[in-house]
Amino acid sequence: MPSPFVSYLRVYEPLRAFEGPAGAAVRAGLARGAVRPDRVGRRERELCLRATVRGRLLPGDLGAADAPVDVLVLGGEGGEPYVCPLDTRPRAAAAVLGFLAEEDPLLRAAALVVPEASARRRAERAVAELGEAAAHVVTAGWTVPLPWFALVDPEERQVKLGAQRRIWWRVPIEKALSRAAHAERVVRGALGDGGAAEVLAETRGWLGRFDRNSIVELDYGGLVELLDDATIEADDSASRVQRALRLLRAGDTDGAAENYAALREFWGAVAARRQEG
Repeated sequence: MPSPFVSYLRVYEPLRAFEGPAGAAVRAGLARGAVRPDRVGRRERELCLRATVRGRLLPGDLGAADAPVDVLVLGGEGGEPYVCPLDTRPRAAAAVLGFLAEEDPLLRAAALVVPEASARRRAERAVAELGEAAAHVVTAGWTVPLPWFALVDPEERQVKLGAQRRIWWRVPIEKALSRAAHAERVVRGALGDGGAAEVLAETRGWLGRFDRNSIVELDYGGLVELLDDATIEADDSASRVQRALRLLRAGDTDGAAENYAALREFWGAVAARRQEG
């Protein structure tokens, strides 16, 4: 079974950010061993399906052992590791709350394994388990949100083909914050509020909740399975977003719109693959 067709924006914090009782589960996950990045989607799907089969709304409904805190890790050889908890349980709970808010009553009743009022209470409690912290992972299905590309340097893209295919960027969080703020100013000045400017503002607010020595990772995740090698080599999404920002800054809204149209066409074709299933 393929990985879920999901892209990821992640934050890896230095291990020292997980001190004390609140970080115990993260350190336990690190001791068990990190999850491979190309296995993340399958791992999370497995946890959620296992909960459903057992008649539970969320992973970990019967205790922490049922939903261990899985982690991704960078570095650690001779230095402090950077750790990204997957936060699967609270993220799944947030998805349940979104589902309850957006879908019609018949679909909600058919999909839920518990009464709706109970599902809402359980999901709210699971989200609250994060406390004052923020989830370290944001996802998007069947696409990469174009504002995410404003955070990265196109030349720093990493590509791995073969059996464990991946496309990703990593950037220090201070650079990501600076780039998000700059892009937001440019977009608001040229196009006004809403749309990309709103996404950039939300992303900047989210990033601002983490340790300033963290690392941000943009990962195509399971979307690589929808792209052949030639398409991957030709993909210039990050460059086009940066070019569109330069054109907006220069007042060339027509040129920026051309870049945006090309990006919409590319990612629209990727999302259209959903209909093939």
